[in-house]
Order: sequence, then structure tokens, then C-alpha cells
Amino acid sequence: MIPVMEFRQFSEQQPAFRVLKPWWDVFTDYLSVVMLMIGVFGCTLQVMQDKIICLPQRESSGNTSEVEVKSLLHLQSNISAVPREMTGLKTQLDFQQYLFINQMCYEKALHWYAKFFPYLVLIHTLIFMVCSNFWFKFPGSSSKIEHFISMLSKCFDSPWTTRALSEVSGENPEEKDKKSATSRSNIALSPGEGSLEKTQSLRSIPEKIVVDKPSASALDKKEGEQAKALFEKVKKFRLHVEEGDILYLMYVRQTVFKVFKFLLIIAYNSSLVNKVRNRVSCQVEIQDMTGYRNFQCNHTMAHLFSKLSYCYLCLVAVYGLTSLYTSYWLFYRSLKEYSFEYVRQETGINDIPDVKNDFAFMLHMIDQYDPLYSKRFAVFLSEVSENKLKQLNLNNEWTADKLRQKLQTNSNNRLELQLFMLPGLPDTVFELTELQSLKLEIINNATIPGSISQLEDLQELSLYQCSLKSQTTATSFLKENLKVLRVKFDDNRELPNWMYVLRNLEELYLTGSLSPDASKNIALESLREMKGLKMLYLKSNLTKIPQSIVDVSSHLQRLYLHNDGTKLVMLNNLKKMTNLIELELVHCDLERIPHAIFSLTNLQELDLKENNLRSIEEIISFQHLRKLTCLKLWYNGIMYIPEHIKKLGSLERLYFSHNKIEILPSHLFLCNKLRYLDVSNNDIRFIPPEIGVLQSLQYFSVTCNKIENLPDELFFCKKLKTLKLGKNSLSSLSPKISYLAQLTYLDLKGNHFELLPQELGCCRALKHSGLIVEETLFQTLPPDVRDQMKAE
Repeated sequence: MIPVMEFRQFSEQQPAFRVLKPWWDVFTDYLSVVMLMIGVFGCTLQVMQDKIICLPQRESSGNTSEVEVKSLLHLQSNISAVPREMTGLKTQLDFQQYLFINQMCYEKALHWYAKFFPYLVLIHTLIFMVCSNFWFKFPGSSSKIEHFISMLSKCFDSPWTTRALSEVSGENPEEKDKKSATSRSNIALSPGEGSLEKTQSLRSIPEKIVVDKPSASALDKKEGEQAKALFEKVKKFRLHVEEGDILYLMYVRQTVFKVFKFLLIIAYNSSLVNKVRNRVSCQVEIQDMTGYRNFQCNHTMAHLFSKLSYCYLCLVAVYGLTSLYTSYWLFYRSLKEYSFEYVRQETGINDIPDVKNDFAFMLHMIDQYDPLYSKRFAVFLSEVSENKLKQLNLNNEWTADKLRQKLQTNSNNRLELQLFMLPGLPDTVFELTELQSLKLEIINNATIPGSISQLEDLQELSLYQCSLKSQTTATSFLKENLKVLRVKFDDNRELPNWMYVLRNLEELYLTGSLSPDASKNIALESLREMKGLKMLYLKSNLTKIPQSIVDVSSHLQRLYLHNDGTKLVMLNNLKKMTNLIELELVHCDLERIPHAIFSLTNLQELDLKENNLRSIEEIISFQHLRKLTCLKLWYNGIMYIPEHIKKLGSLERLYFSHNKIEILPSHLFLCNKLRYLDVSNNDIRFIPPEIGVLQSLQYFSVTCNKIENLPDELFFCKKLKTLKLGKNSLSSLSPKISYLAQLTYLDLKGNHFELLPQELGCCRALKHSGLIVEETLFQTLPPDVRDQMKAE
């Protein structure tokens, strides 16, 4: 006997794969087992029992041979000698001849269907079994199935799935009362029952989870990390599986093959089943060996095989009808698309995406097993759920005590917390009630919660390459309390929409490149709502000054426009900004001083750094700016200083460094209010003696020029505190340096001095740290002077 278990390898698959076997596959598997038993039973009978029994048949013809006549006479004499009760036909054949006749008639006379019926049943059944499970074995599909089943079971059992569904259900006010009533009834009926209620119709009744509050809020670090890893696996698996439809095609092909196989079996079996007969006439040419040519045979298993064949046909018919239903299900429904609409409606997680191709097909198969799997699996497709998990892990990792250790005082003397490259914004941040400044860098997909209102001292917020949303209550708080906002972005879409309603904002810093279309309005149309805005810093690639900046001109006092080298062409809007006190146009590729600036009568500081200025003849128009005290024309290509500079009598600070100036004109020093003069990094060879007129001068720098001598009048500027003479061609320093009693910083390094005058000792405020000179040159001073300078 051949055991059926020997054939299990043809249909064996991992037990976990059963979730991908719908009811029709399970049903056909059982049918295959029954058909396999029929085939094995038939084969066993074929092997262990006689197949056919034959007897010779006498011929009634007149042409009997002499041998036959003698044998018949001999047979009659034998019959007469036998008692009547033992009378029968004698054939004079021995046992070996009978076996030979049986074998010959089995091979020649018996129909092939009657001979091979059990083997056909066995082969067809094995093909059915292999075909039904082929997609579980094929390398291209089995790997995807294994990964999917592994993730599915982990997602189903994950504590985060239960927590996420529980939290969402708790946020639904319409179901809250129903859930509480259900919870009370469950506790009253069966306090020890599990917390998960399962229903037969998942689409009509939402999943309800009754969880105690302590367990709902407790998710240990290990479980959180496991859930986080699951989110990443599901995300990558989805991207991989949605690219193709090999699983769907494999299942369709094996189903279509089974249908054709069913039709073939029914067709030829129904026409050949009547060939299985008990009595078979046999005529074989073995007369010379047995004396007979015609035989009558009995197929001993014909009756049983006939019944088994009809039974087999019925089973194949049921199998085929099931396969036809499967084909109808495959082609009637859109199995390459899967919608989580019912899950979104029942759970309230509205961002669960629909899936396609093989991912969708496997979820359809899972639904045939148990729709609860898809529902719990959907939690790990939701970005909202993932963000909640990240938030929970963040809160566990960044406790309030840990954050408090990172507090520092920033340049504005505010207590600041800086967070860098976190997956979200920890809720524990808003427990630091002493916080005054919050700096966030590279934190995306986070939301500022309403709990920010606990930070009553918060005045400054910095967002560097962050994509943050704000809840309504949080926006209301920021609108009333925030004074300084810094935003650094790579895309103008990273500009927070809620910043335009910050009516009490005083300082706004925006850094980032804008597209050409965006530069026309910069998405700053709503700046007019910022009624308290006094300072605007914009570092970008503007080609014109946006109208939205003009809209805040009534209260804007400081405007800083730093370009990346893009030419700023249209500056007419500047004329309307009459309240500006400070203006910076840096790296804007300006070739002339914009005429619009001359209308800013309240302007006090002007910075035109890193432009392309060659001539500044327009400087004469600055005489109308009576309040202008600081003019920065550094890092340009200015060749000379025009005579009109003398008309800027209100100037106190003047920057001409990093230009190409060769001559320092004497009329420059008619600006007798100058306190700060920087002409370093030019080609100046001579300092006019008129410099002595600048009695208010406190800072003077001619570093990196070609000066060979210093006029004595320079030392009449007795208020000088900083004097930078480094990297020139000076060979001596006048003893009149002693006149500069308030000097605290003196740079002489990079010249041709051989010794230093001992009169440096009269500069009582000058210390060793403030004297920038070669050490060997410092040693030329008298010891007492050196000791005096080294003394603190």
C-alpha cells in the first residue's frame, strides 16, 4: 500500500501561507486529496491483485484438425470417467499457460483506459495539486509572499496597531458613548475576556478595542523601535511590490490552466468511461503454444474501476466549477487596485493610501481569509500613524530634563533651545516654561501643538530647513507673543503659511532661493498683516523689490536685501519706503548707486557691500540725507573717491575697504564728524596731513596698502582707540605715537620696522594683547615698557 502522505510534498507550503488561500483554494485542496486517494487506491489494486482472468473459447467449425479431434476424443473419454457431479470442460492447459494467456490478453485486448485509469487519476491529481500551489513555490513570487506574510503577522500582533486604533476610536465623539457603554457591558458580563471584539461583518461594524488607560499610554522603547522598523519595511515593500504584477499573473495563469485541465478531463473521461467492462473477448495468435486462439476474459476490477471513474468525474466536475468561479472572481473584480475607503471611514485615519498591482492583489486574497488583517495592516500605511509613533518615541527619548540640559543663552541674551535633525518635535519641549528662544534645524513633517501656549516667555523662533504646520491654538499664541522669526528654506513651499498672521512680529529673517515666478510676489502678499514689523532680512535671488515689502513701509525701519549675485534691477519701490533707517543691498550686482535711495530722508545707515560699483559720482545726492551717519561702500571696484564726499557732513562711519582706491583725497577729511574710517585693502600710497582735522576719529584702518610714511598730523587725532597699519611699507614709527593716550589696539605687523619707539609706553591703555607686531620687534622695547604692557 502506498501512503498518501508520500505525496504531500506536491502541495506542502508554509503554514503561514494559509492566509493567502481563499475558501475555494482550501475546498479544491480537499477535493485533490480525495481524488489522490482514489488514484492511490486504484494503483494499489492494480499492483496487488490479478488484473484479468481468461479461459479458452472453443471454435465450432468443420475444419477441425486431427490434433483437435484427438484432443476432443481424449477429453470425452476423460469426461466419461469422471463422476457426474464433477463434470466440466477440460482445456489441457497448465498454470503457466494460463498466466501467459492472461498477460497477452491484458496487453492486447483490454482497452487502454481500463488499464491506466488509476494512473491517469493519480497524474491529473498531482498536476492539480502542483498547479494550485505553484505561486507559493515559484522564486519570483514566493519571496514576495514570504516578506508580506512576515510583515502582516508582525503588524497584526504589534502593540502599536492596537494603540493606534484605540486612540483614533477615542477621538471620534460619535462613537465615544457607544464604546463606553460597550466597555461597561463587557466588564459586567466577562471581566476576564480579551479587549478585542471581533465581528462577522467588519465593513458594517467598526473594530472596537477596550484598553485600560495605563496600558494605552504605555508603549515601551523596544516596542516603539519595532513598530518604527515595521513602518520602514512596509514602506519599502510597498514601493517594491507595486512596481509589478507577477503574483496576480501567476495566480491567473494557474487558474486558467486548471479550467482547461478540467475541460480536458471531462471531455475524454466521459467518452471513455464505458470502455471499462467486466467481460472482454480476446483473440491472440498463440495457437501453436496453447492450442487456442480465442479467449473470453474477465476484468476483475472493472466494476470497481467503473464506480471509481464516475466518482472521479463528479469530483473533477465540482473542482472545475470551483475553478470557473475563481476565474469569474479574478476577471470580474478589479484585483489590481485596493481601496481602504471602508477602513478610513471606520477608523478615522484618513490618509491611508490605496494600493495597486501585487500589493492590492495580496490584500484582496487576505480579505477572503479575514478582513481584520487588512484593517490592522492599514495602520502601517498611514503617515499620520507613523508620525504619532515617532512622536511617542521622541517623547520617550527627549525628556524634559534632557532638554533642559541643552538650554543656552544666545546672542540676543535669550534662553535658547536648539534641536537638530529630529524626526519630529518632542512634546516635552513645551514643558520648559522658561524658554525664550526655540531654534529648530532640519525637522520636517512636524506640527506645533497648542501646548506651545505654556511657553509664556517665548519671543524668538528659528526654523532652518523645517517644514512645520501649526494648530489653530498655536497660531493664535504665536500671533500675540512672537517677536522674532527666522526661516531658512530650500524651497518657497517650506515657508510656513501661518507666519503671515503674526501681527506682533517685529523682526523677520527669510533665507532661501526663490523661483523666478515666486520672486514676483515671494508669497509675501500677506506681509501687510504684520502691523508691528520693523525689520526685514531677505537673503535670496530677487530681481526686483516685491510690492508686499512696500505694503509694510509705513512701519518698516530696517531692510536687508542680500542676493546671491542676481542683478537687482527694479528699485523704484524704494522711494515709497520713506521710514527706513537702515538699508542693505548686498551682492545685488549694482553698477551705480540707485537713485531711489536719495529719497529716503530718514536713512541713517546704507550698506552697498559686494556689488559692482566703479564710480560713485552720485554720492553728491547723499547731501539730502541729513541723517545719514554710516556709509558702507566696501568690497566693490571703486577707483577713486569724488570731491563731493565733503558734503556729507553728518557721516560718522565710512567704509571704503576692499576697493581699488589709489589716492586718499584731502577733501575726504572735511567730513569732520567721522569716528570710524576704514580704507584697508586698497592701493593707497600716501595719507594726507589733513587727516589731523578728524578730532573725533576713534577707528582708522589702512591695512594692506602701500603706505611708506605716516604724517605727524595723524597723531593729533587724540581720540584714536584703534589704529591698523599692518601690511604696508612703513619703516619707522614717529615718537608722537605717545599723543594717542586712549589707544587700545595697534596693528604694525607686516611692515619694515627695525625697532619700536619707547614712547609707546605713554599709551597707557595699550596692552600686549592689543599690540599686533612680530615678537622680535616687541623685544626692541625697553623692559619696563614691555612689563607695563604685559601687566593686566
